[in-house]
Amino acid sequence: MRAADTYDYAVIRVVPRIEREEFINAGVILSCQASGFLGARIALDEARLRMLAPEVDLELVRRHLEAIPAICAGGPDAGPIGALPLRARFHWLTAKRSSIIQTSPVHTGRCDAPERTLERLLDRLVR
Repeated sequence: MRAADTYDYAVIRVVPRIEREEFINAGVILSCQASGFLGARIALDEARLRMLAPEVDLELVRRHLEAIPAICAGGPDAGPIGALPLRARFHWLTAKRSSIIQTSPVHTGRCDAPERTLERLLDRLVR
């Protein structure tokens, strides 16, 4: 039996009013270097976000969130960041920033199947 690989992940957060430091979890990014995997899943609860910040520009939030899985997938449609190696893209996506879309600190785990682990984390931390 093959040993489990290590992976890193971060929770994607929507922070509509940075000065209040309130956020809702909206997705997960997972990187498993041994498997050559970088992926993100988004599950934005728009009603919950509207309760937290009625004035939020949902279209803007959606566009920013949709860019994350595209950057993970890479390729010409992901812009210059999508051309970077997997780990560089993961570090770029999880870098500290002061904007409406932020990520949690990076956490580490072990898994046999990164895709399944990503779905499990999304269920547990976002949905």
